[in-house]
Amino acid sequence: MRDIPALLAIEDLCFPTDRMSRRNFRYAITHAKGAFLVAERAGRVAGYGVVGFHAGTRIGRLTSFAVDPGCRRLGIARRLLAALEDAARGHGCRAIRLEVRRDNTPAIALYTRTGYGVFGLYLQYYEDDMAALRLEKRLEA
Repeated sequence: MRDIPALLAIEDLCFPTDRMSRRNFRYAITHAKGAFLVAERAGRVAGYGVVGFHAGTRIGRLTSFAVDPGCRRLGIARRLLAALEDAARGHGCRAIRLEVRRDNTPAIALYTRTGYGVFGLYLQYYEDDMAALRLEKRLEA
């Protein structure tokens, strides 16, 4: 809970709309069925990721993922994403799905480099009407 102010600051830096609120973070940390991981660098929060698990499906859903812009290009996002995938695998998930803004080229590049493929599109998905690409990665046992 002490990391929430730093998480909110990362949200403000990374997302123009559809940001997680203090309440969203608190719920994800304390009540959500899933994994909430925080990456640190030099003793401070550098990023975070949330993957949700739902009963009746073996597909995890990456609901939020961000790395402080000042900590990018250091491998933090790749390692954090791998840790979230490991958490999903450990929960019995065989795949992870996510939505990403169609104009978020750095995130799309990360996801495609790490094995995610596009399987769909949501038009006018975000608050500002930007479309979202739907991506999925199969997880090996």
